[in-house]
Amino acid sequence: MLIKEYRICMPLTTEEYRVGQLYTISKHSHQESEKGEGVEVVKNEPHEDPVHGPGQFTEKRVHLSSKLPSWARAVTPRIFYITEKAWNYYPYTITADSHSLQCSFLPKFSIYIETKYEDNCGDSENIFHSDKILGDHEVSFLDIAFDEIPERYYRSLEDPRFFSSAKTGRGPLREGWRQHTKPIMCSYKLVSVKFEVWGLQTRVEQFVHKVIRDILLIGHRQAFAWVDEWCGMTMEEVRRYEQETQEATNELIGLVAPAISVSEVGQPKATHSAPASAPSTPLSDEAPEFLAPPKTRPRKKSAPETLTLPALRERTGAE
Repeated sequence: MLIKEYRICMPLTTEEYRVGQLYTISKHSHQESEKGEGVEVVKNEPHEDPVHGPGQFTEKRVHLSSKLPSWARAVTPRIFYITEKAWNYYPYTITADSHSLQCSFLPKFSIYIETKYEDNCGDSENIFHSDKILGDHEVSFLDIAFDEIPERYYRSLEDPRFFSSAKTGRGPLREGWRQHTKPIMCSYKLVSVKFEVWGLQTRVEQFVHKVIRDILLIGHRQAFAWVDEWCGMTMEEVRRYEQETQEATNELIGLVAPAISVSEVGQPKATHSAPASAPSTPLSDEAPEFLAPPKTRPRKKSAPETLTLPALRERTGAE
C-alpha cells in the first residue's frame, strides 16, 4: 500500500467550497459523459453516522471503457467501470472503505481517501489521526495555478493564472499567492492505494497516485474557474442542480435514472456538506513504462471533447 497526503489550497472559504465542489463535480461528470460512458449515479441519499453525524452517502459507477488509454484497453474487458462509494460529513469526507473504490475486474485493487477542509494555507500538521497510517507518509502541496496538468485537459479559460472572477474580484493568481491571498482554504487528502499483485504492486500504485494528483488539480482548478457560475447559490439550489444534472447524465449514458434522494439533512454545528465524488478519472494515453506497448502499435485518439451541459431548470424565479 502506498499512502500520500495531498494539500490543495483555494482562494475560497470552506463554506463557499461547500457549494462549489458539489456544482463542479456535477457539471464535470456530465461533461465527461456520453452514450454508454460516464458517471452513473446509483445512490445519493442522506446518511446518519454515529460518530460523524448526518451527512450524504453516494454510490457511483464510472464507466470508462472507451476512455481508457490504448495500453489499458488491451488488458481490460469491454465493459469496465469503477465503483465509488462516499460518505460525506463536510468538512470531513470518506471516499471508501477497503472495498469501495474498485475496478469491476480487479478485486485486488482499491483506493481509500480521507478528506478534511480547513480555512488555512495548508499549515496544519498531523491533521489525520488514522490507524491506517503506518510510519511517515509523503506530503505534497499541489498548486492549482502553477503545477502542470496533462496538456489534453488544459483550458485557457480555466487557468487560474489568467482567470479573474467578476463576482468575487479574485484572481488571477500570481507566484506566491498562497502566502498573501485572503480568503484561503485547504483541502487535505490522505490517499491510500493498494494493488496486491506481486511484481507490479509498486509501479501500479505509483502510477495511480500520479493519476489522482492530476484529478485533484483539474477538479480544484475548475471549482475556482467556475466560481461565477455557482457563487451565490444556496445549498437547496445546488442540491437541485445536482439532482437534475445527475438525472440528465444517467439518461445521456443510456441508463434509467434511479430514484435519487438529495434532500438536505441537518448538519451538526460547525459542519457543512461534502463532495459527492472526485471528477471522473483523466487517464493519460501514455502507458507507464512497465506496460508500454510495442513501438509499432497504433494509438487511438484520446476521449472526445467535453459535452455541452443541457439546459436545466432556472434556479430562481422560474417556479
